[in-house]
Amino acid sequence: MEILHVSAECYPMAKAGGLADVVGALPKYQNRLGHFAKVIMPMHRTKFLYENNWEVAHKGSFPMDDRNIEFTIIKEATNKLGFDLYCVDINGLLDREKIYGHEDDAERFLAFQIAVCEWISKWEHRLDILHVHDHHAALLPFLIQHCHQYQHISYIRTILTIHNAQYQGWMGWHNAALMPSWNTWQWGLLDWNKLINPLAAGIKCADAVTTVSPSYMKELQHDANGLETLMAAESYKCRGVLNGIDFEVWNPDTDAYLTHHFNSETFKEGKEANKEKLCDEFGFDKNLPLFIFIGRLVEEKSADMFPAFLEAAFSKYGDQFSFLILGSGDKRIEEILSSFNYKWLGFFNARIQYNETLSHEMYAGADFLFMPSRVEPCGLNQMYAMRYGTVPVVRRIGGLQDTVIDFEDENGFGICFQQVSIVDMLSGIDRGIQLFKDSETLTLCRKRMMAVNNSWDNSAAEYINIYNGLLGLQRKSV
Repeated sequence: MEILHVSAECYPMAKAGGLADVVGALPKYQNRLGHFAKVIMPMHRTKFLYENNWEVAHKGSFPMDDRNIEFTIIKEATNKLGFDLYCVDINGLLDREKIYGHEDDAERFLAFQIAVCEWISKWEHRLDILHVHDHHAALLPFLIQHCHQYQHISYIRTILTIHNAQYQGWMGWHNAALMPSWNTWQWGLLDWNKLINPLAAGIKCADAVTTVSPSYMKELQHDANGLETLMAAESYKCRGVLNGIDFEVWNPDTDAYLTHHFNSETFKEGKEANKEKLCDEFGFDKNLPLFIFIGRLVEEKSADMFPAFLEAAFSKYGDQFSFLILGSGDKRIEEILSSFNYKWLGFFNARIQYNETLSHEMYAGADFLFMPSRVEPCGLNQMYAMRYGTVPVVRRIGGLQDTVIDFEDENGFGICFQQVSIVDMLSGIDRGIQLFKDSETLTLCRKRMMAVNNSWDNSAAEYINIYNGLLGLQRKSV
């Protein structure tokens, strides 16, 4: 079958979070199952764009309000990612360095989705599955079903994957005038709480809805940032499919970012060498347990609690551990954490940046990954850590609950706690310090976690099964 993934992000073209990693891996694994999966996304001005060769695949235009929007679709010429990657270029709207955070994001992503509709509506062959990711692409099921000029492609089966329901793409009703002519009597499909809500529209209109872990799907029925009743009403077509990770990119035995490689047989020496390199760079004592955090410094990740938590941790455990942070986000949190670099010199450091090389080095060299998330739909970091023999210290929430087993439970390897609280977070540090002292148990935990298969193989096959079910419905309706 032919599958088109539509997303605002795709690694390595453009990445802000886990969405990019998913969209950059899932199509490749689906192609290996014998299908034809490809990706289309906005043409952000990134390093990948300028360092690779592109060819023009399509040119077109469409009216938006009182303007004529011209767009170009370009294709990466070599298929170097294992799937065809297409980008939509709209001068002045999509050709920017930042993926998100613009005042006109509602208009930008609406124009992106209309361009996608225009493109696929001109295809001479039939697309089987349109797989849209998060609110930036969630209006597409509505557009192809209810915009007059796209009625001839309304046969395409659609699936929406919710990576994070906290962000829904809300926009005022005046933006309806920017859309192609549509069946206005269907306005209720766009509306949620008197706003156009793209994520809600996608949930209503898509043939299937998935989330990125089974636990997150259950959580959304009682905590979905206002969409709880909708998720419950549409539960018949909803399913949680756990994300995977790309075992070719995240492989400590071949990782191009690492100086010292290792595998499940040589991890003791390999991790020691990587830890020594990391500790030398930051002035840490390699004989102390090293905890790391990698990710966005935002409330979802409980980063707003880091200042008080770190004060309590260093007050209670003093010189018994080191802590390294890599990430960016809330400016206030960034400033406080940066000031701690001098307060606990030799035991703490915060690198306020995005750094792919350093992140791989941290997974390889650290002893513990700290993830006290308030919201974690799936989480990929804990899977990366497991692949590199780094013990995940996590709150039982969303995908963390689905992937990490406490080391005191049967076949366990991680450290789990229940609440987002200083007390529970400190318990994670305390248990980590104690586990570090028990080298025999720590070695067993590392062997267990490195043996877990979190690759995309199983998840890619599960999505194919969902697609097959949708196409079965299609055949019955023809």
